[in-house]
Amino acid sequence: MDLLRVCVVGTGSISDMHFQSFANNPNAILYGVYDYSQERAEERSKKYGIEKVYASLEEVFHDPHVDAVSICTWNNTHAEISIGALKGGKHVLVEKPLSMTVEEALKVEEVTRKYNKTLQVGFVRRFATNTKVLKSFIDHGKLGEIYYAKASCLRRLGNPGGWFADKERSGGGPLIDLGVHIIDICWYLMGRPKVKSISGNTYRKLGNRGNIENLRFYKAADYDKGKNTVEDLANALITFENGASLLIDVSFTLHAQKDEIQVKLYGTKGGAELEPELVLISEENDTILNVHPQIDHLTFDFSNAFQNEIDSFVTSCLTSTKPVAPIEDGVEIMKILAGIYEASEKKCEVTF
Repeated sequence: MDLLRVCVVGTGSISDMHFQSFANNPNAILYGVYDYSQERAEERSKKYGIEKVYASLEEVFHDPHVDAVSICTWNNTHAEISIGALKGGKHVLVEKPLSMTVEEALKVEEVTRKYNKTLQVGFVRRFATNTKVLKSFIDHGKLGEIYYAKASCLRRLGNPGGWFADKERSGGGPLIDLGVHIIDICWYLMGRPKVKSISGNTYRKLGNRGNIENLRFYKAADYDKGKNTVEDLANALITFENGASLLIDVSFTLHAQKDEIQVKLYGTKGGAELEPELVLISEENDTILNVHPQIDHLTFDFSNAFQNEIDSFVTSCLTSTKPVAPIEDGVEIMKILAGIYEASEKKCEVTF
């Protein structure tokens, strides 16, 4: 099998998972790195033994030695860099969300098909062990028809600030940063049904709560507690054409006792909780059973899932097989995110 030569674009915090996972894959070579900060790019090249440090994106796009790019930049650059890389004949792994708008997402999809390259969206939770195990049960009909799901990802204190809190660069707050993951994983496990309507709300009540002491949380490199233009909280009810529905809520900050993540699915034959840990609920001999699988990762394991994601991307590129998180799924999730923001802004139900 040929080796896939990869250039990582962007050296923010998430990029280390990309660097490490590609380095661990025997069929990939970390060939290049680009960041608008030459200093940070040089630092990563030394840390990971990368041959090439690029001075511009154009150099990356036009280098015939680069087979694929892994995009770890601000959300507002995802579509533009993806399109440039595709036109340069590169495969693309792009962090979620695919873009800032539906129009951008559709343009990326058009270019992906025109240049016949692999584009995988960074829906990393699809690659977690607990997700893969649950999907195998769903695919074998153990839950029956899944008609309802609900998911929460609530931080009591956790606005990272920096570009995460700048709507111009991020596109929004917890909805587009955290909600994208729990919406996607529910939608994926529900069988990727078509959206019919969306009702949603966003709230800006608490800001980034930079006054809080004695409780640590992740802060972006350019954190500034005085700057915040994104929502604190978002919730939504998404109804699908097959009659199923999905209820979600997400927050960067909330007057809550503790952080919380829950993902639950309900079907005609059984139910399941994916988070905080995998458990299946079934019915036998007129008795309800809670079934706890014996697996290494009952909850989301970030490093393991990321390695699986990168391995899957490398395989898709080298074998021309369809990725697990293809471009069309990135477009659909972008439609849902945009629909929630629109429903909140217009204070009405959005229909498709």
